[in-house]
Amino acid sequence: MNTFDWDAVGEALPLLLEGFRVTLLATVLGTLVAAVLGLAIAVAGRAPSRFVTVPVKAVMEFIRSTPLLVQLVGAAAVFTSVEPLTIGIVVLGIHYATYTSEVYRAGIDGVPKGQWEACRALSMSPRRTWQAVILPQAVRNVLPALGNYAISMFKETPFLAVITVQEMVFEARKYGADHFAYTEAFTLAGLVFLVASYPTSLLMRKLEKRLGH
Repeated sequence: MNTFDWDAVGEALPLLLEGFRVTLLATVLGTLVAAVLGLAIAVAGRAPSRFVTVPVKAVMEFIRSTPLLVQLVGAAAVFTSVEPLTIGIVVLGIHYATYTSEVYRAGIDGVPKGQWEACRALSMSPRRTWQAVILPQAVRNVLPALGNYAISMFKETPFLAVITVQEMVFEARKYGADHFAYTEAFTLAGLVFLVASYPTSLLMRKLEKRLGH
C-alpha cells in the first residue's frame, strides 16, 4: 500500500514555487491585458457606428464560444517564433477581456444619466467626459468583479502547460513523472493554489461590501 511521502513534498516544494512564480507572472500580466483591453472593448461597444460595434461583438462572441485550451493551442501553432509564456499571457488576457468588457459595460451603464447630462451642459468634450467623470465612477464600482476574474484566471493558468509553459502544474507533473510521486506533487500544487486564492477571494468580498455601502 502506498503511503504519502513527506520527503517528496519537501523536495518538490522549491520546484513548485519556481513554477508558482511563472503562474503569478502570467496571472498579473494577463489581468492587466484583460483590464485594459476589456475597457477598450466596452468603450468601443458604445460607438455610434455599426462598423465598429458589429465587428467588436462578433469577435467577442467567437472568443467566448471557443474553449481557452483551443485558443492556446491554436495561438501556439500559429505564432511558433513567440515565447510560449508570452502567448499564454496574451491569450489569457484577450480571453478574459471579453468578460471584463461586460463588467465595465455594467459599470458604465450604472453611472446616473444626470452625470452625462451635466457634462453636456458644461460643454465637456467626450474625451474629458469619459476621463474625468464616467470612467472613475464605473471602474470603482467594478473593482471587486475584476478581482474575481483575476482569481479565475489564476486558477486556469494550468492550461498553459499544454503549450509548454513551465508553470506550477507543469512542474508538479514533471516532478511526479521523474520521481513517481504524482500524489505528493499534485497535492502540494493544490494546496499552493488554495493558500494563494482563498485569502484573495475573501479580500474581494470585503472590498465588494465596502464599495456597496
